[in-house]
Amino acid sequence: MMIELFHRRYSFPKILTFGFLIIILIGTLLLSLPISIRPGETPDFMTALFTSTSATCVTGLTLVPTATHWSLFGQVVIAMLMEVGGLGFMTFAVMMSLLIRSRMRMSTRLLTQEALNLEHLSQFNVVYLIIRLSLIIQVVGMVFLWFDFKNRYGWLKGIWFSIFHAISAFCNAGFDLTGNSLEDYVQDPYLLTVMAMLIIAGSFGFLVWQDLLLFHKRRCLSLHTQLVLRTGAVLFVLSVIIYTITEHNLTQFSNHLTFGQRVFNTIFMSITPRTAGLTTFPYTKLSAAGISFTIILMFIGGAPGSTAGGIKTTTIGLLVIQSLATLRGQRDTTFAHRRFTDENIFRALTLMVVALAFLLISILILVETQALPKHDSLAYVTFEATAAFGTTGISLGITPSLNFAGKLVIMALMFVGRVGIYTVMYSIFNAHPKQRDYHYPKESVLIG
Repeated sequence: MMIELFHRRYSFPKILTFGFLIIILIGTLLLSLPISIRPGETPDFMTALFTSTSATCVTGLTLVPTATHWSLFGQVVIAMLMEVGGLGFMTFAVMMSLLIRSRMRMSTRLLTQEALNLEHLSQFNVVYLIIRLSLIIQVVGMVFLWFDFKNRYGWLKGIWFSIFHAISAFCNAGFDLTGNSLEDYVQDPYLLTVMAMLIIAGSFGFLVWQDLLLFHKRRCLSLHTQLVLRTGAVLFVLSVIIYTITEHNLTQFSNHLTFGQRVFNTIFMSITPRTAGLTTFPYTKLSAAGISFTIILMFIGGAPGSTAGGIKTTTIGLLVIQSLATLRGQRDTTFAHRRFTDENIFRALTLMVVALAFLLISILILVETQALPKHDSLAYVTFEATAAFGTTGISLGITPSLNFAGKLVIMALMFVGRVGIYTVMYSIFNAHPKQRDYHYPKESVLIG
């Protein structure tokens, strides 16, 4: 088997990294074909590469409008890339094995375990859940979306719009076929509710879904699921409160939105920055405080093992709990009557530091190399870079004007944000830790 041959020469992180690169390359070649663009549009390799990267990394940042630049064939390619990128190419490898009823080798199982962040191989059954659940949720979402889209665009176009946007929302990809995201539906609570449910379903994480679906049998939730749900709930409530305060309940749109519609759009706005990227109004109309808070939400992202990006809710939740425990003078970091392992804490701290360093270096490069707006240029760059790293796709409008260097930086941010910092770093540094039979003496330094 191909995976077996690769595993003999490359580590699992390298295979995962190369796998995503190969998917991006295939998508680029397909989008470079004349059949992929509409008549009158000019083929461009960099546009195809950027779009393929954005779709595979389920980000949504684009150089050209998806609706007007790409033909139906090109849009189908983008939808397929979103699906593969959202669920992970290893999930599709398992799906193909199931279709041809081929027995999977241990290396394939281990690689899938690495790709989905599973702690134990015994959790491999979650792959079958991913396949079934994702198909069911997206099909149900398509049906509900079609009831709305058919009245706007007719039966056939309504079907395609339903398929594309259900995939985009569930995979937290941020692509749209309307040209202005969901701005045309700002007064359509039915459609926004369906889209919000798809976004939440995709950002939960499949281990969380497995726990929830089996709760009636087990009568308990894992520590991971409890941390994801509680952290997500806190972030959502906090987002609604902060956005209501900073945007004064979206009073800037009071000329065409009722009070109830503004409340509903504030709730939707509290969901979409967590890597979904679908918006109901231009973010350039947000206040400085609202933009700053959106950057924080994009950086955090969704749950591990989901279609969302960012450093993940468990990372921020664990670090907050650890910080509170340290400030209280407690030695153990506990949550839900369980104690987190030291390895958990170290990995969370390392992820936070490396993510911030990578993001700050990228911002520095962008500020130095790009022609930026004179007003709030740093805010624009920070927002765009965080949107790329968090695979969110919300934009303040500077992405189409990036030069070659800027496009490379944004593509690198999208790639690392989707594949994962640990996976990419292990691939680059070829990490093979060796166990030492000795330890250096301990010594403390002053902190703070």
